[in-house]
Amino acid sequence: MIPDFSNTQQAYSHLSDGELRKAVWLFRLVGRASWVRAGKGLLAVARAMHLPVGWAIKPTIYAHFCGGETIEEAEQTVEKLASRGVKTILDYSAEGKDAEGDLDAARDEVLAAIRAAQGDARHGFSVFKVSGVASTRLLEQVSLAGEALNGLTAEERAAWSRVQQRVTDLCDAAASAGTRIFIDAEESWLQPAIDGLAEAQMARLNRGRIVVFTTVQLYRHDRLEYLRTLTHQAIAEGFQVGVKLVRGAYMEKERARAAAAGLPSPIQPDKASTDRDYDAACAWCLQHRDHIAFCAGSHNEESQLRLCAGMEEAGVAAGDERVWFAQLLGMSDPISFNLAAHGYNVAKYVPYGPMHEAIPYLIRRAEENTSVAGQTSRELDRLRHEQRRRAQARA
Repeated sequence: MIPDFSNTQQAYSHLSDGELRKAVWLFRLVGRASWVRAGKGLLAVARAMHLPVGWAIKPTIYAHFCGGETIEEAEQTVEKLASRGVKTILDYSAEGKDAEGDLDAARDEVLAAIRAAQGDARHGFSVFKVSGVASTRLLEQVSLAGEALNGLTAEERAAWSRVQQRVTDLCDAAASAGTRIFIDAEESWLQPAIDGLAEAQMARLNRGRIVVFTTVQLYRHDRLEYLRTLTHQAIAEGFQVGVKLVRGAYMEKERARAAAAGLPSPIQPDKASTDRDYDAACAWCLQHRDHIAFCAGSHNEESQLRLCAGMEEAGVAAGDERVWFAQLLGMSDPISFNLAAHGYNVAKYVPYGPMHEAIPYLIRRAEENTSVAGQTSRELDRLRHEQRRRAQARA
C-alpha cells in the first residue's frame, strides 16, 4: 500500500504541542536566507573565538537536528524513533580535522557508534565521512594522483596507508557487529579517493551479505553512469553493491569552485535533470536488486512515492531488506513516519557530538533548507496543518 505523506497525525505523533510550536518557529527562521547567512557568520565568529553560545543553540537548532553530545545522550532519540518503527543511524558529526591524533579519535568514536548498534534492532546502519578519518588535503591529493599515487611523497603515502587502515577498521567492525555501514559522499574533488576506498571495501566484504554502502550524489551529471559501471564491475568480480542514493549537499560550493577555476561544473544544469537521474538510479537499483541493496536518502516526496510504486509494481515487499529509505533527524517526518507505518524500512540520521563540533553540520542543514526549492515551505505547511488538526480535535 502506498503511504499518504499528507497524514500529519501519523507524521508528528512523536511531537508534543510545545515541540511542534518550536519546529514551526525553527523552519520559519531557516526559511529566511538573510537570517541564515547572518547566523552562519555569527556562528563562525563564535566558534573561532570559543564563545559560549551553547545556551542559544542547544535548546533550539541543535536539539531539533541532533541527538545529543554523546551516544548516551542520543538514547532518548533512538528510543523515540524506534517506538514509531524508524531505525537510527548514529552519525558522529565532527569533521575537518588534520592531525593524526584527531583522525584516530574520530575513528574510535565511530567504532563506539558501531558497537552501540551491535545486537540492537533499533539501529539501521552505521556511517562515517572519510574526511573525518583523513585530511581533506590528502584526499584531494590522492584523488588527483590516482591509484598509482603518482607524485605523493613517502610521508603522504604513509599517511594514506593509515587512512586505508582506519577505513578497513570501521568496515571490519561493522561486519563483525552484524550491521551495515554507509560511507558518505563528499565534494567532487575528494570523491575519486573516497570511491576507491569504498569500492575496495565492497569488493572485500560484500560477498553473500552486503555490509558496505557507498554513496552516489545524483546532482552530479556523471554519477548515474558511475552507478551503472559499478554494478557491471560488481557482477563481473562477484561482489554485491551497497549504495545510498542522494541528490547532494554541496551544490553551491561545487559551482563556485568550478567557476573560480574556469572548469566545467560537475553539477547538473537544472533540478529537473537531477530529479530525472535520481529516479533513474532508484529504478536501476530496483531492477538489479539481485546484485544491489540500496537506500533512497531523500526528502523529495515525489521520488519516494515513485519508488514505493515501483516496488509494488515489481512485487517487492515493503519490508524487503534490499530497499531502505532515509531522512535526516528533524526533517521530512511526514515521509519517514508514514513510510514506517506502512512497513517500509526507514532510518533517520541522528547526528551527535560536541556542540561546537556540530556547527558546520547545523549550518549545512540550514543552508539546505534555504537552497532547496520548496523544502522549508513544505515543512512549514505540514507542521501548521498538524497544529490546526490538533486545535480542531480539541475544539
